[in-house]
Amino acid sequence: MQTFPLILDVAGCEAVVLANGTFPSAEIPLRLLSQAPYVCACDGAVLRYPAADAVVGDGDSVPAEFRSRLICISEQEDNDLTKATRHCMAKGLRRIVYLGATGGREDHTMGNVFLIARYLEEFGIEPLLATDSGWFVPVRGAATFASFPGQQVSIFNLTCTHLSARGLKWEVYPYRQLWQGTLNEATGDFFDIEADGLYLIYRTYLGKS
Repeated sequence: MQTFPLILDVAGCEAVVLANGTFPSAEIPLRLLSQAPYVCACDGAVLRYPAADAVVGDGDSVPAEFRSRLICISEQEDNDLTKATRHCMAKGLRRIVYLGATGGREDHTMGNVFLIARYLEEFGIEPLLATDSGWFVPVRGAATFASFPGQQVSIFNLTCTHLSARGLKWEVYPYRQLWQGTLNEATGDFFDIEADGLYLIYRTYLGKS
């Protein structure tokens, strides 16, 4: 059974992909960004974090002073988040944290959140998408999640026909709609998920106020 820590150990993060959404302001994502061994900015996001090691995109939003770090990818099949992911993978980096991937247009936010499930399934990496409130991880099969009483938890079922849990306040079942698994709550120091497919877990940094 897979085990997921309460908060990603900074030492376990191999790379940060910084998207051009809302720049993080909370302590945990800022710490992940500042201590990451490698940061790849998506196009114009380098303007918010000039220390990025690389910039990936079509280059339209990248000023001249960052051109030496630009990996220009003009194809339009994948978005900049996926192009940056492929760049990190080419460097052998597999444990990737995504920041700045939410905010702005809502369709971009939803697309980026569900892209990390693709990255787990198709690319075989360990993705985590962090916001200022909490973080998403894609999971396949049974898993244990470190938690704390009152932590807010949401489960987004993608392909499971069997889905159940121990250690959450409300019943978990193989939801047919994405909204059905939201707004659950941990009751102890961990919770277990039994599943036969792919799903996303969202956990908050803080408990319910």
